[in-house]
Amino acid sequence: MFRGVNTLTLDAKGRLAIPTRYRDALARHCDGQMVLTVDRDHCLLLYPLPDWEEIERKLVRLPSFNKQARRLQRLLIGHATECELDAAGRILLPPPLRDFAALNKSVVLIGQGNRFEIWDEESWNARRGEWLAQEAQQGDGDLSAGLESLSL
Repeated sequence: MFRGVNTLTLDAKGRLAIPTRYRDALARHCDGQMVLTVDRDHCLLLYPLPDWEEIERKLVRLPSFNKQARRLQRLLIGHATECELDAAGRILLPPPLRDFAALNKSVVLIGQGNRFEIWDEESWNARRGEWLAQEAQQGDGDLSAGLESLSL
């Protein structure tokens, strides 16, 4: 289970050092084999390979005549790139994916349970601020049925 927010630095070659606290779990779960793809929020998604393969199977089964399904397939599967932890615990973020997410030097790695999100630090801070402002503005507005039963 991946959780937490980590501010990290990309090296000159575009490599990202995965924090040590996640490395053993990644070694056990996927032998360091992962898949990196894009997200509609202009960040990157990093999945352990077995988790990605399950998602990919679901994406492939979506109806091919549905425009939204095709767009999602093109984005997620089309940009999916296999990557592997090197001996130093780093992964290489390919230039096209770094460009997509506007990643430069300072990035944020956010644990999301079965995956990570990788954001440009400035973009993350701005989006987080927007989301918090929206929540404050909406107050105790209506929650969807799925969220109403959630207790924190």
